[in-house]
Amino acid sequence: MSAPHMDPDEFRRAGHAVVDWIADYWATLEQRPVTPADPPGTVAAALPVAPPTAGEPVEAVLADLDAIVVPGLTHWQHPGFFGYFPANTSGPSVLGDLVSSGLGVQGMLWAASPACTELETVMMDWLAQLLDLPPRFRSTGTGGGVIQDSASSATLVATLAALHRASGGRWRDTGIDRRYRAYTSTHGHSSIEKAVRIAGLGADGVRTIEVDPDTQALRPAALRAAIEADLATGDVPAIVVATIGTTSTTAVDPLPEIGAICAEYGIWLHVDAAYAGAAAVCPELRWSHVGLEYADSYCFDPHKWLLTGFDCDAFWVADRAELVEALTVLPEFLRNAASESGAVIDYRDWQVPLGRRFRSLKLWFVLRWYGAEGLRAHVRSGVALAARFADRLRADDRFELAAAHPFSLVCFRLRADDDVNAELLARMNRTGRVHLTHTRVAGRYTLRLAVGSPQTTERHIDEAWTLLTSTTNDLLPH
Repeated sequence: MSAPHMDPDEFRRAGHAVVDWIADYWATLEQRPVTPADPPGTVAAALPVAPPTAGEPVEAVLADLDAIVVPGLTHWQHPGFFGYFPANTSGPSVLGDLVSSGLGVQGMLWAASPACTELETVMMDWLAQLLDLPPRFRSTGTGGGVIQDSASSATLVATLAALHRASGGRWRDTGIDRRYRAYTSTHGHSSIEKAVRIAGLGADGVRTIEVDPDTQALRPAALRAAIEADLATGDVPAIVVATIGTTSTTAVDPLPEIGAICAEYGIWLHVDAAYAGAAAVCPELRWSHVGLEYADSYCFDPHKWLLTGFDCDAFWVADRAELVEALTVLPEFLRNAASESGAVIDYRDWQVPLGRRFRSLKLWFVLRWYGAEGLRAHVRSGVALAARFADRLRADDRFELAAAHPFSLVCFRLRADDDVNAELLARMNRTGRVHLTHTRVAGRYTLRLAVGSPQTTERHIDEAWTLLTSTTNDLLPH
């Protein structure tokens, strides 16, 4: 018996039902608790222990989606979701992803699907224009951009290219032959340590550099001292990862000073702007990117704050030849005339995996639907809503702001001990009306409210503030 493939007419009918389901989900998000309250194992226990023997209709799948899966979700698009950083999606992004899935092309080589590569190259140049990135990152020069799955992969790829440079190309053939060092601030993302470990340097290969206690940004003098100490013992400084918008507090490392140090010592500079890079679509927020002309590579996540569904990290290099030389592997089955002509880009050489999805389609849909003006309006809305919440905090002397809030994250705490602040967070999140996370700033337990959902409005910020004050009233002795 042949497999019961879904024919185009069946797909059309089922597809309409799925799109309707998604639209209904978005329309009812606000009525749902942001996070589930059920204990671990609840979803798994509700699923059959074996796959079905006979096929089932889409209606049965959607019914179980409603009954089993959705109650076990944390709703990242919820207007009361203020946790982590946002992972936005939008209608245009979902439609672009749907088209990508429907086409089912594999874009490892230009020759494998030319439009897949060429659209991506142009979309990365569009983004570079929108953010006003330095000209060296455009594909029209020596650089260019590529879509990675996440900033973690971008950091790994940058680390590998940096090792290639620092070793004079030797690591590609003979592996790690001496101790190489990577440098980042104490607030650098955990993916930096992971990248360095995967690259074979070990966790000891990362030098964490102290931050300024007022700005939470990396101290250039401390970076220089660490580099010179390593050079004195024969270690090789390979890469510095500076951050625009650290995870804890959205601090901005001082790129002009860091870049000058990297240039002086010939060290690869990678700039991780995973969350805050999107802010540069707004001219008034481009101060955060001053000094980027020093960078050898740069990345940000459209899937965080630019209305493009996960996964979509935009990664650029100033010299694409260095990256390709570090990563290229060419088995016979991939050889083709277009690649050998040198006239095309093969993105397989810009990333760790061979295969790649047609992710630029969702970027194309998003950029064309919203336009530059729509994207700027979204970012400005997040900044304004965060400022609104911060203003409420300043007006209540029970609270203190733990850091500046240049973008759409507000870090704050009660003027109380860590246990009280942790209990405040737990009680707020248990209501199911909001979801916040925490960090530590200067060693102290700190709450984080990150604005980013396209559905969040002033009303939701005010409701979060009301919930915060009522919870605080219950928590603190009168």
